Order: sequence, then C-alpha cells, then structure tokens
Amino acid sequence: MSDEPLFWIHLNVDYPFNLTGILYFPKVKTNLDIQKNKINLYCNQVFVTDNVEGIVPDFMTLLHGVIDSPDIPLNVSRSYLQSDSNVKKISTYISKKVSDRLSSIFKNDRKQFEEKWDDIKIFINYGMLSESDFYDKAKTFALLKDTEGKIYTFEEYQTLIKGEQTDKDGNLIYLYANSKDDQYSYIDAANAKGYNVLLMDGQLDPAMCNFYEEKFEKSRFTRVDSDVVDKLIVKSDEKKEELPEDDKKALTETFKNALPKLDKIEFNVEPQALGETASPVIMTQSEYMRRMKDMSRLQPGMAFYGDMPTMLNLVLNTDHPLIKQNIKDAKTEVVSQLIDLALLQNGLLRGEALNKFVKRSIELI
Repeated sequence: MSDEPLFWIHLNVDYPFNLTGILYFPKVKTNLDIQKNKINLYCNQVFVTDNVEGIVPDFMTLLHGVIDSPDIPLNVSRSYLQSDSNVKKISTYISKKVSDRLSSIFKNDRKQFEEKWDDIKIFINYGMLSESDFYDKAKTFALLKDTEGKIYTFEEYQTLIKGEQTDKDGNLIYLYANSKDDQYSYIDAANAKGYNVLLMDGQLDPAMCNFYEEKFEKSRFTRVDSDVVDKLIVKSDEKKEELPEDDKKALTETFKNALPKLDKIEFNVEPQALGETASPVIMTQSEYMRRMKDMSRLQPGMAFYGDMPTMLNLVLNTDHPLIKQNIKDAKTEVVSQLIDLALLQNGLLRGEALNKFVKRSIELI
C-alpha cells in the first residue's frame, strides 16, 4: 500500500444482500482525481471493476479497499450496475457504515479524530457537498479549525463567536483566512478586536464557504482581508467624519496616478477614516469577486470569472498623519512608499519594483 491507512472499515452483511470487504481511509492528497478508482469490486472473488463511480456515492470513491458480493452481476454494462436494486442497496449500506464509523471514532476517541482531521477533512467536505444524507450525519462530527490550531464542532464554534461576531442585522460572521502567513497582518488585526479567525486552506474550502452559508442559519463567511477590520463585522450604522469632497478627490487622484500597471489587476482607491492607530494604507479585495474567481477553478462553467481582472481596493486612512500630510502636500516618494508597502504586504511587489522599493527605503532612512 502506498498510503498508511487512517481508519479501517470492515464490511460484512448477509441480508438483504451478501457482501464482505474492507475499506480504508488513505491520506488524501490535494488532487482528488488521483485518489479515485482504488476500490476493487469482486463477485465471488472474480474481479468486476476498479471504477466504482456510480456504484458507490462519488465521494466514497476516495476510499481504498476491496468489496466482494455475489449479488453484483458480472459482465454487464455500467448503466445496468448503476440501476440494479442490489447495487443501490449496497451503496446505501456502505455510505451508512462509513458515516457510522466516523461518528463512532469521534465520540469514543475525539483526540485521535482531531489528530487525523487534516487528512480526512477533504473526504468529509466532499461528502457533505455531494450527498445531503451524508451532511445530515456528518454535521455532528465535521470540524472547523482556527488559525491558532484549535478545533471545534459546528455547534461549539457558533457558541464561541456568537458574542463578538454578530453584526447589526443579527448575522453570525465567520471570519477566515486561506493562509496564516500571507494574511498574517489581517488575522492579527482581527484577533486584536477580539475576533476568532478560521483557517480554510483546503482544496474544497471555497465551495464550503457557499455551502455553510446555505446550511447555517443567518450566517456569512468573510475572508479576513476582504475589508478594513472595522467593517468586517458592522455593528452599527454610525458613520465617521469624512474628508471634504475636494480633499477626497485630490487625495484619490494623487494615489491613483502613482499606482503601478499590473497584469490582470485593477485598483480602486478609497479614502476612509480608520483612526490614528490604524495603518496608513490597507489593501483589500471584495469577498464576492474573489470567491467567484476561487470557484471558477473548481467549476468549469464559471471559468469566465477566472479571466476577469482581480479588483483590489487601496484604502487610505485619512486619520493617519502620513495620509493627512499628503492631502495638503503630496510627496511623490512617500506616496510611492506607502503604495509599495501595501503591495509588498500582499505579495504583489516583485522584480524591478521590489528593487526600487528597497533602494527608496534606504534613502528615506
């Protein structure tokens, strides 16, 4: 075996059909397709097929092992197999055995289950996405992990964040990050406000955000860098004092003119009053557009979203001294430095631009 089994499941039933076998959970790699077709199907020890898709639920094809049943006909078309009543009963039985086994491990040895969560997460998520019956069982043992490595059931996590992360409309806001390193400063800012941030770095997590929003009552998933921290969870309609329109327009034009031309990236400049202690510039990306681009990689029918330019917001903190200074007296090197800091923080400063930034930084010091 190429993979060390995580859990074994023994199959043995003689009514209303005969079936024996053994299945195991491998460590699922990031590419789902490579993992499929590892279940060998036999009829009285005569090999039938290793392509069990349509015979067992699609997500079960990630399991590895052997199934033997005299009730599976030999030498018939796949369409016949998929419509055969015994095959359908076998599929339902295997699905129930798998969910029961996972539930049992979680209840009897939660520590072991949590230790293996990262390896079985993609299987359970795939199952919840593709089979409503499986979700109904899995919602008691499926887990969420935060950026500090702590693990929660759905119910436990809702209880944890209900106090701090409920918005003015009564929606529960689940903040998440795809990378602890890439989004570190945004996670840090959210934690400083008392918010908890989930780590959703799996292959299916873009789809899971949409799925959870459908399943969880009055809930919304928001990536931690999709807006400035004060607007991630809006708790009142109170508006901060804004710049006069002429000053706002002049400041916006100053920064727009200094922004670089990057392939397939468009910038929007937005002055906002964020308080003197917040960063002078913050780069954010719309949750909706970014999620659509993420989903386009999973669903071929949404490919056109992937071809659209990435829309980034450059938020200028009008309460910060460096921005205030540029309202009255725009200094080219300071504006360029602030823009480059925002680009650097988001992994968008490379090559010649990065070299210029380093040289300018030394000169300013």
